[in-house]
Amino acid sequence: MRALEAFDIYRFYHVEEEETLALRGVSMYVESGEIVAVQGPSGSGKSTLLACLSGIDEPDGGYVTLMGKRITRQPEAARAAARAKSMGIMLQSGNLFDHLNVEDNIHLQMHLAGRIDMKRADELIKLVGLQHRRYARPAHISGGETARAGLAVALAAEPGVLLADEPTGEVDAETEQQILSLLSTYRENGGAVLAVTHSNAVAACADRTLHLFDGRIVDDV
Repeated sequence: MRALEAFDIYRFYHVEEEETLALRGVSMYVESGEIVAVQGPSGSGKSTLLACLSGIDEPDGGYVTLMGKRITRQPEAARAAARAKSMGIMLQSGNLFDHLNVEDNIHLQMHLAGRIDMKRADELIKLVGLQHRRYARPAHISGGETARAGLAVALAAEPGVLLADEPTGEVDAETEQQILSLLSTYRENGGAVLAVTHSNAVAACADRTLHLFDGRIVDDV
């Protein structure tokens, strides 16, 4: 099943009289049980693509489907509900609320999706190796621990799709391997992953790599 699919997406920005084409007719998909990496130089449109795929931003042309249902040009409340139900999002930063501890951040994501499961929360905390940090707030954990906690939050509601922006960007080699192992386990359980990354290790773990350049996909291998 194509868990996430984009059809001929365009996105452009206006600054006074200048127009910047961030995406130029991008079509792509991610199957359930597949990891797809997206690579490209800075300014190639990777972050814009991620925003459009998540429904956080609206493309100017084309559309996106999530688990077979169109999310583009739907009311914001409908897009937010679709994300809560079917999509986990792991950003480079800002995945955790500063006033909540690790466990409460996971519980909040479950609550937003209407799937409170204390047993699963415990399993996630163990899976990311943060049993000793479950009651710690973000300010009191390391960068690697923050990344693993962010992944646990993104996976809290058992989404069908995970979008990850540089999931191993600020971690050491050991933590990178831990995150890659978690992503592989998620894929084996039928999850679909799209990871924007500069990491060769993440690309090597992926089933396919899309190369984005100047707002276009120039290679899919």
